[in-house]
Amino acid sequence: MVARARAVAFQIILEVSSTDAHSDDLLRSRQVDALTQQDRALATTLVLGTLRWQIRLDEQVRPLLTRPDAKLPPAVEAALRLGAYQLLYLDRIPVYAAIGESVELAKQAGESHAARMVNAVLRKLGRLPHESPPPKAKDAAEIAASYAHPQWVVDRWSRVYGLETAQAICRFDQEPAAITIRLLDPDTERDLADEGIGLEPGEVLTAARRIASGDIIRSKAFREGRIRIQDEGSQLVAELAGAASRINANGKIGARGRILDTCAAPGGKTAILAERNPEASITAWDISKRRLEAMRRTLAPSGDRIRLEVRDATEGNLQPEYDLILCDVPCTGTGTIARNPEIRFRVSEQEIARQHARQVRILSSAMSGLAASGRLLYSTCSLEPEENKAVVAECLNANPQFTSHSLADEIEKLAAAGILTHAAATRLIASAIRDGFLRTIPGIHNCDGFFAALLTRK
Repeated sequence: MVARARAVAFQIILEVSSTDAHSDDLLRSRQVDALTQQDRALATTLVLGTLRWQIRLDEQVRPLLTRPDAKLPPAVEAALRLGAYQLLYLDRIPVYAAIGESVELAKQAGESHAARMVNAVLRKLGRLPHESPPPKAKDAAEIAASYAHPQWVVDRWSRVYGLETAQAICRFDQEPAAITIRLLDPDTERDLADEGIGLEPGEVLTAARRIASGDIIRSKAFREGRIRIQDEGSQLVAELAGAASRINANGKIGARGRILDTCAAPGGKTAILAERNPEASITAWDISKRRLEAMRRTLAPSGDRIRLEVRDATEGNLQPEYDLILCDVPCTGTGTIARNPEIRFRVSEQEIARQHARQVRILSSAMSGLAASGRLLYSTCSLEPEENKAVVAECLNANPQFTSHSLADEIEKLAAAGILTHAAATRLIASAIRDGFLRTIPGIHNCDGFFAALLTRK
């Protein structure tokens, strides 16, 4: 008999390895939601931990195989990785449970012939000491090996950000990602406390809270849509787009006419645009009909002033009619590896180049739709310069009627309006603004990695 949490974790790990599914999405599925709080926490730990340490796990498992270079069936590989993670990284999991249930999972997946091998390999691993990365690595190769990242990725980050920051990013990626919520009503904080949900202040935003304890998914406030789970970096990008350009000299948020969100799903940023622009007409595009339908349910409280359209943002021939455009484009997502650890296995130099080309098409299309005196915020959750500064530079060179503006000014306006704390604004301007662009870095900032640039038509 396999514990339900391990069975669910095994299926998710197997699906992530054999499809393009993301662990973050799968961990929000109905089968996970049906688990008890304790089982859901264990399943989440097993999935994300196994994926985070997969490179190190394979390095430990492979030498113990009779044929170390042999291609294993996906289910056998998943069972070995899941068992190895429990043995090498989790103190509270009994050895017999980690080994026995991994063997049983391989059998249930139709790989009974491999059960003896899985048992033998995991028994050998069970005698090894627990893994612990060094406090400070001396070069990119050691960082990559210690924190289970592809070396070419760490080499790249070391060149762009420096060795110390590259290690900070990798260390952050290996830790459980914080659960951050957005409070839509100040009274909700008291209601959550009554339900046993412990909250801590956000890093920078006054409406953000971090979950310190309790099961936020089971809370009445979550079920009623009075809070949203959203990384604080993501919230910050939306605040910069949705409020800063409309804050007047008195620190008040004014109205804005027509708003376009070009790549809107899953809708968290669209919701903030609506929140900060209660009189605006908002058009939200996404290429996925399924994801837009999910957005429709999330955004239902905003009424019919948000129009959702299935549309490919690369194929625009717009008239300059929008006062505000958020261009939060699809990207490699390397700033969210802590939340989606499998990204490290899927990104490549070729994928970065492909994303760059698509991002240039999306931003160029969006720029054509910006009205005179309007503002456009371009953003990604990527750490790669080719997807960030290089996209902005290419589009500005091709569109000389546009210019960029420093987001430091917008951060100060957000602080004046009480959306950011003044202390947080000072920290952000010192640590996250470079050449006028916003750049949050995991491990330096306690959130996902985001890039943002503010553009206007001259």
